[in-house]
Amino acid sequence: MSTELRDRFFALSTGQAPADEVARYRAEVDATDTEPATTLDGLAISWHPTARFKAVRFIDAERIDEGVRDQFARPSEPAPHLAAVFVDPRELSFRTFENIVPLDRWFADAPLELELSEPVELTKDAYAATLRLPDAGRVRLEGLDALNLYVPPLNAATRGGERFIFHSALLAEALTQAMSKSMPKPLLDGFSHVNPVFRCNRFEPGDSNFHRHRDTPYYDAARGHISRYTVLLYLTGGSGEPALDLTGGTAVEDIASFTCVVFDQRYEHEGAPFRDGRKVFLRTELIFSEDPEVTHDPEIGALFSKACYLTGESVFAPELTRHADAYYNQVAAAHWSGLTRAPAREPYVHKQFRGVHFVANGYDFWFTKSDKLSLAECAAITLLDYFNCKLGETAFRDLCASAVIEAEDDTWIPAFLNDKDKDKDKDSAGAPAVAPLDKSTLFPESELTDDVCCPFHNFGRFDPTRFDEIVDLNERAQSFAKAHIMPAPILMLGEDAVLDPEKFVIRGNQIHVLGKESLTPVNFAACWNSGGVPGNYIDVAATVGAAHFLVPPIVFSETNDCYHLQFDFFRNTWMVKHQQATVPVPKISSLAELDLDELEEGASEPWMDAVGPSLVNGGSGKRPTPWWADSSPLVDELYDYLSDYEYEHFDHDYEDDEDDEDEEEGKAGT
Repeated sequence: MSTELRDRFFALSTGQAPADEVARYRAEVDATDTEPATTLDGLAISWHPTARFKAVRFIDAERIDEGVRDQFARPSEPAPHLAAVFVDPRELSFRTFENIVPLDRWFADAPLELELSEPVELTKDAYAATLRLPDAGRVRLEGLDALNLYVPPLNAATRGGERFIFHSALLAEALTQAMSKSMPKPLLDGFSHVNPVFRCNRFEPGDSNFHRHRDTPYYDAARGHISRYTVLLYLTGGSGEPALDLTGGTAVEDIASFTCVVFDQRYEHEGAPFRDGRKVFLRTELIFSEDPEVTHDPEIGALFSKACYLTGESVFAPELTRHADAYYNQVAAAHWSGLTRAPAREPYVHKQFRGVHFVANGYDFWFTKSDKLSLAECAAITLLDYFNCKLGETAFRDLCASAVIEAEDDTWIPAFLNDKDKDKDKDSAGAPAVAPLDKSTLFPESELTDDVCCPFHNFGRFDPTRFDEIVDLNERAQSFAKAHIMPAPILMLGEDAVLDPEKFVIRGNQIHVLGKESLTPVNFAACWNSGGVPGNYIDVAATVGAAHFLVPPIVFSETNDCYHLQFDFFRNTWMVKHQQATVPVPKISSLAELDLDELEEGASEPWMDAVGPSLVNGGSGKRPTPWWADSSPLVDELYDYLSDYEYEHFDHDYEDDEDDEDEEEGKAGT
């Protein structure tokens, strides 16, 4: 049935099926509830649609766990490296709103010797030119439409048509060279490259227009890059009413295929579908070195944070889409002409999370003091909410009861929160929504080791918690887990979120969220005999989700009854990083349930098997590893903590060598 649901999805996606058949299919999907097949980029993914997993994404199939990879469809025959996955839209955050499809493989063997004809000036700071390229390259560009990678964007109701977003450094590099040779010299002052992220847009006759808007400029503070010009490459030709309208500039009614239009991003613009055929075009931008005269307005950053936050909230409240679009357009205009007056009424989202009421708009977060919340708890809840972190298998926003409230200002919020706090369920009082945790309790001290040889020679009285090599491996595993868990300001223990108060440092009116620390070297010992290997005895004590955040300081103010936290996660221009990882905590267990036959066949190593590859940095590979361990990045990292001094003085005879086999056997039996 799951395979049928998967295959019928793509069969019905052509848009040719009768409406009643589509309705029956949707009812079947809504009645299907299965567990995810695996996770990717923090998102749970399924290989077929269900009531929960409804948003389709296209990704490089090699990124999917090999054990389940074959279950995922490859719906684009011309691009077999792409697999279709289904995600829960409620889990999306600003990092995963868009599906950017990797398509360098599509262009890898295509001739991309691109040339632009002499550009024609359409109006001030707007040009049109014809793109010339080999026939095979032309066919490859035209074939983008046939890949059928279109997915509905979150703002589908306001943009018209269909689109997908892809990344191709090869196409961008070819366009960069063509632009550098053909565009007017004044336009190229400070030009760096063409953005390798492209949007492929498709409109059929009768589709709605892409509403009038400005393109939000790309900005990268770390590299000092900023976009100034939008690039439209029309893969099909036709006539529209008009096909492209640059407000205050010019309107273009007829456009030939492979026309390239470049215009200043100050222009507000709109485009209508072609009258008699499909309209397909690519959109990207020209990236420049940052103008030293660029200034920064914190209010622009605040608006952009609100727009991103409301985009995510629109999954729960579709009415927020229009507000998010309005903020995006306001931000785009403000980059060139300053902020305009905000709408008379603005949206706020009232939320309740495990008895805690708060109000948010994506930049401002309000909490009542009557909840007896600390600032660290307020900051933790805000981080969980903004990044839509997962607690167990559930996204944070899905754990909140929420309601949209429109108001002219925020003066109503303190009284509103206090009233909600008085009315809240008494059963929820006293149980903190985000409790503090002493993380050291996850890592108990080792037992004192005994001097026994091995399980085989001490059958019946062997204690794995006191055997030196097992204790040694457990301590290494603890150090590995600590490196990921101890620096994390927030941990997820199943469905519970806990915080480390020491990672929230308050200075003046700012809350600093501390990040990762360096690892501490660990020594190791040697000696073993039959009865399994140490890895068999190291089990998983707990699975902990560690949320690491690289965020700017959180500004706060307070009144007698309310905390008001303010964030600009993007700092007006740059985007912060955050990482959420699942970390298994080690413990020593018994091998009572394993027999000798299982050990000879290679018994499982629970903790080592549970460590995901994303947690492993890998060792240098130059230092010795124990005889019982197969070489792997995890083993290299666990046994790569010796200092250079310790390695120089280490007993190199421990390394197995054909010439020293007898000597090693003698040591093992001593």
